[in-house]
Amino acid sequence: MSRTFLPCAAFLGLALAGCTPQPVDVDVVPAFISAEIESREDGRCFGRDITPAVIQTVTAQVLDRPAVLAEDGAVVTPAAYRSVIRQEIARERQEVAFETLCPPAYTEEFVSTLQRALKARGYYMGDITGHLDVQTGRAVQDFQRGKGPDSPLLWIGSARELGIVSLTAEQLATL
Repeated sequence: MSRTFLPCAAFLGLALAGCTPQPVDVDVVPAFISAEIESREDGRCFGRDITPAVIQTVTAQVLDRPAVLAEDGAVVTPAAYRSVIRQEIARERQEVAFETLCPPAYTEEFVSTLQRALKARGYYMGDITGHLDVQTGRAVQDFQRGKGPDSPLLWIGSARELGIVSLTAEQLATL
């Protein structure tokens, strides 16, 4: 029994050694952080991002050979169809500009709040680190998809919807 235990224990030890968390290089800047952000004189910032094209595959049945009918209307030879598969662009690739938070706003405390807000809504599954990492960017993009820019850069409307930035006076008046 001890002979089989030692090789299994050694294998288990090696397998678990591969599971230790690897240090994350915080100096690596995710693409969404380096997105083009323009600061305006009024203190507002606008991000620019490329929304990718959406391509869908469409299958259509095309008449290959029409039906042959007898004089009395009976089908002599049925019609023959073939499937044609093609791709269509459902949405063109486009550059979008949208209001975002200015880079100094992305403090560790703010990013932690963002991660908690996304986690509470089921979009972020990682640890609350306070670091803008790729996983946080994906969660932001998933949250915004359909109602804002399809971008990992946080849109000001999403930040307000998440309740992590203040509403404008006009928005408060409608409540």
